[in-house]
Amino acid sequence: MAERALRGTRLGATSYENDRNTDLAPRQEVTYDCTRGHRFSVTFATEAEIPIEWECRFCGDRARRRDGTGEEPKNAKPVRTHWDMLLERRSMEDLEEVLAERLALLRARRREEAAKVEELAKQRQSA
Repeated sequence: MAERALRGTRLGATSYENDRNTDLAPRQEVTYDCTRGHRFSVTFATEAEIPIEWECRFCGDRARRRDGTGEEPKNAKPVRTHWDMLLERRSMEDLEEVLAERLALLRARRREEAAKVEELAKQRQSA
């Protein structure tokens, strides 16, 4: 019996409910103005928190609420880069000294590798 009831339908693909006797949430339209001059409206529920900025439907730029109400975005702390944090711990003289040491180590390693390559080349020529 159950097989006959489901014959010819796709489960989950189509809803057989209708909007009769249902109350939709109260809504409001908010208008946004884009920096490029576009104007559009977005529908929100009345109890929803309405954002100050919204992505423009036409160009993807930031658009601000037309009425201009609402909180301004909080100013975030400026991003500290690795260099900024390094300068908090060391002076420029210290950094130059460390750089000179590291360059000396790198050059010594390269000289050793070059000597090994030359030695291998001589061994191959003599063989």
